[in-house]
Amino acid sequence: MFKTTMIATVFSVAMAGAAVAQSPGNSNVPRADYIATMDIEFRKMDGDKNGQVTRAEVETFDRGAALGQARARAQAKFAELDVDRNGQISPVEFGKLITGSPAVDGRPLIAKLDTNKDGRISLIEHRAGKLSYYDQIDSDKDGVVSVAEMKAAGVIK
Repeated sequence: MFKTTMIATVFSVAMAGAAVAQSPGNSNVPRADYIATMDIEFRKMDGDKNGQVTRAEVETFDRGAALGQARARAQAKFAELDVDRNGQISPVEFGKLITGSPAVDGRPLIAKLDTNKDGRISLIEHRAGKLSYYDQIDSDKDGVVSVAEMKAAGVIK
């Protein structure tokens, strides 16, 4: 299993590397280019340079590659936000991270608590609905919701 996974990882990385090494428009990957790229990737994974790649070395290599990709995405996002290219993100630039408000729908709460069906929730309706929920959780009816009762009701884990 491990050897198969390691071989698949090396194969996919080497194929990607060999394909990139080719000239634009040429999707062919000669065997020699594939082997050369595969050997380069193997040497990168072989952290202790002993000619053997262990699971730990594969995981370290993969972790480093993933971290490098995450850093590249973060740098690209920073560059995208830093419109004035001054190396800093102003509050206005930072605000562009927010692309829109999340979808919200008040209909379920209105439907649940609006007992007189006038399309509005009064303070009395709000209290009645919320207290009904509280009373359901307060299984021993002592006027106090304990941690055990919250767990039993699934409110907390």
